[in-house]
Amino acid sequence: MSAPPNRRPFDPGRAAYLALNGLLLAFLLAPIAIILIFALNPTPYISFPPVGVSLRWFEKFFGNSEFMDALVLSLWVACCVLVLSVLVGGACALALARGNLPGRSALTAFFMSPLMLPAILTGLALFQSYLLAGVGRPIWGLILAHTLVAVPYVIRTTLAVLYNFDRRIEEAASVLGASPVRVFFEVTLPLIRPGVFAGGVFAFIVSFDQFPVSLFLVVPKGETLPVVLFNYMKFDLDGAIAAASMVSILLALTVVLVLERLIGLKAYVKL
Repeated sequence: MSAPPNRRPFDPGRAAYLALNGLLLAFLLAPIAIILIFALNPTPYISFPPVGVSLRWFEKFFGNSEFMDALVLSLWVACCVLVLSVLVGGACALALARGNLPGRSALTAFFMSPLMLPAILTGLALFQSYLLAGVGRPIWGLILAHTLVAVPYVIRTTLAVLYNFDRRIEEAASVLGASPVRVFFEVTLPLIRPGVFAGGVFAFIVSFDQFPVSLFLVVPKGETLPVVLFNYMKFDLDGAIAAASMVSILLALTVVLVLERLIGLKAYVKL
């Protein structure tokens, strides 16, 4: 007769740990589930249990020219911010990590300061600065404002990679005859790519969902999606808001999936 299989003794600590993680996960996902139910609910108000499933609010969202113009503008601004943040943030991170600059800690704190200030104060300060400079509220001003808020994310993720970077690899490439430019593009850049890409993803999402800064810098008929949704909710609250929220969530998920295809989520998570 075969011996009974060894059973792991009950571990109350592990069980409590798993239960706590499950509760935290449910707490984080519950708002998304509620938004999804609201977006698919055929009635203009949320009800439990749902009375049915309908795509009417998605049709209303995609059929509204104001929503579509705002969505295109938000995507355009976010893409511009992504490029600028990667270029500026990557260069700043390299200078901070490799430049042996005096007061490097103070400079790092200065570059990270936009994360410490309330975004609404940043938007108000930039709005007043643009008015004093006589430039009004141009689209490039909105892009620069979003870039200012997004650059610290690229700096932080890139510095995380550079601080663990083995410079002997670059030295070996130089000894073998590679020029500094070739060393950077063929050795340094591929190795720091996870940090740069991760920061770029943060920059894109932060820009696309940015509301406080955009509120001060957009103009009528040139508003980003968060501002349009805010103005819409002042007069009406129906499933179109939930549909727009689901579209934003799916866009963020798409960016993460693209990151997985390009560099792998393991490299992203290590940051």
